[in-house]
Amino acid sequence: MPQLNPNPWFAILVFSWLIFLTVIPTKILNHVTPNELTPVGAEEHKTEPWDWPW
Repeated sequence: MPQLNPNPWFAILVFSWLIFLTVIPTKILNHVTPNELTPVGAEEHKTEPWDWPW
């Protein structure tokens, strides 16, 4: 049964995964976000007791 011969398909599988794991992540990580994130300082909110109307 020739479709069970793993010789060409295994090599194609290995080389395609090598490309996926080496080329594509480097291309994705080279993108720069247009707006750099700035850290926001922790501000304490002023809380006041609320008087119940009854």
